[in-house]
Amino acid sequence: MKQYLDLCQHVLDFGVDKSDRTGTGTRSVFGYQMRFNLANGFPLLTTKRVYLKAIIHELLWFINGDTNIKYLVDNDVKIWNEWPYELFKKSVDYQNESLDEFVNKIKEDVDFAKKYGELGPVYGKQWRDFFGVDQIKQVIKQIKETPDSRRIIISAWNPSQLDQMALPPCHAFMQFYVVNNKLSLQLYQRSGDIFLGIPFNIASYSLLLMMIAQVCDLEAGEFIHTIGDAHIYHNHFEQIHTQLKREPRSLPKMQLNKSVKSIFDFKFDDFVLTDYNPHKAIKGVVAV
Repeated sequence: MKQYLDLCQHVLDFGVDKSDRTGTGTRSVFGYQMRFNLANGFPLLTTKRVYLKAIIHELLWFINGDTNIKYLVDNDVKIWNEWPYELFKKSVDYQNESLDEFVNKIKEDVDFAKKYGELGPVYGKQWRDFFGVDQIKQVIKQIKETPDSRRIIISAWNPSQLDQMALPPCHAFMQFYVVNNKLSLQLYQRSGDIFLGIPFNIASYSLLLMMIAQVCDLEAGEFIHTIGDAHIYHNHFEQIHTQLKREPRSLPKMQLNKSVKSIFDFKFDDFVLTDYNPHKAIKGVVAV
């Protein structure tokens, strides 16, 4: 995807080196926007293989309102493991378990998972229960009944509960827009890890757009991705340069099970990706 490579090059060329919460260091710009017309294909990065299974399971986890990593762990999705593990290491029950040992305990011990797999009121909680408001149900109702509204919004940013979250939401605010029988979605992301996070976010919110469009009998229009602090971690420069040397390939196609009529009825097997031919995967360490 040229849009993603343009972002990478822009940050390398014009970004400022800054310290950050993790101590890793970043090169950062403030304020950047990308647009993806879903009629041109599903925007899954082709300059490296992206783990679609994790994207789908995480999105279903959000929509279900879940905030415990056990569902993800049970489905071999590892993207949230580090945060509860860091909290566990500060507990009286920590006995020098490795991250892998911690994850095995989450998988095998239901009581342990309830106690130490919880992330606090993160995305799923806010999407489904923002002080009693089910925002997912609300926006679908608005799209169907008042599609010209400028208030079709979901917020994951709840200041009163930030201190209870393992990680305050990075992708914090989304707005839907209906015109000519097409549904578009704009995401505001306060903080974007360009190598590891942004490719996931692009695919995840594009998929959410397709799902909501389907259950509202609309076509999927554009995904607009607006990023506040867009950054490349200093330990990801080599990986970014590798991608910039690779030629983007044609976008794949995403097919949803057309029989699904409720956003809450989608299952993992309802998503079929075809014609995905990416370059090989590139590894990188997440900054926690």
